[in-house]
Amino acid sequence: MIRWISGIIGLGIVAVLGWSLLWSVVGVVTDPPAPTAEHYVRSHHPLLSAELPSEGLFGKYDLRQLQRGFQVYKEVCAACHSIRLVSFRDLKQLGYDDGQVKAIAAGWQIEQPNVNPDTGEVATRKNLPSDRFPLVFANDVAARAANNNAVPPDLSLMTKARHEGPDYVYSLVGHGYVNQPADLLAKFPDAKTPKGLHYNQYFANLNIAMPPPLTQDGQVQYLDGTKPTVDQMAKDVAAFLTWTAEPNLDTRHGAGFAVLGFLLVFCFLAYGAYQNVWRNMKH
Repeated sequence: MIRWISGIIGLGIVAVLGWSLLWSVVGVVTDPPAPTAEHYVRSHHPLLSAELPSEGLFGKYDLRQLQRGFQVYKEVCAACHSIRLVSFRDLKQLGYDDGQVKAIAAGWQIEQPNVNPDTGEVATRKNLPSDRFPLVFANDVAARAANNNAVPPDLSLMTKARHEGPDYVYSLVGHGYVNQPADLLAKFPDAKTPKGLHYNQYFANLNIAMPPPLTQDGQVQYLDGTKPTVDQMAKDVAAFLTWTAEPNLDTRHGAGFAVLGFLLVFCFLAYGAYQNVWRNMKH
């Protein structure tokens, strides 16, 4: 009797859920949600492809591009954005030698906080290769005070935190800052960018507190002679931030191919062993 009652109750619950789902679908079809300015812009301006060498199954980092991207970060982005999960000595993966890494660490614009164990006084010291990149701001209060009440995000994992991260960074900083289209305001009058913010067609809500970081060609003078257009600088910093988020990509790809090769050889060996063990058995 209890089983019958439980079954009836279960069927009732399933029927109610099915009925609710049906009418939810019907409601979406017959009365779709009103389009938003964000969806309208996104449908007309999808993310641009950064076309980085690291993309794809066989992708590998271009060390010269990573060094250029680090130069863009250092000269443009580091004034506001930290990369707190990266150590100076990690830059050796970009092709810098020990002396260069030591010089970069010692000459970094922000020094490491250092507490005197005897007096408790807080001072600073020069960075060492073993140190992580220091925080730009001591806390969120200081960050907001310096950035119109906005906290610049840490960029260490930015390309992992955003969908299609490398393309997002490239599109946002290289091609996102444009004049707000008149047809957008005609269709969505409430979408006008508020005072103190900047219109960016690739930002989530179209209005971003960060001013355009890359404003003109030649803003960064590349040491390798590459022409520093805004598009090139955007690609390079996107490549660098892809590396900060996934520094072991080349190693991971190499390990993956090694595992696939081992499995392929193992399959052939297993098949050969099978044929050898069962060769005299009748089917």
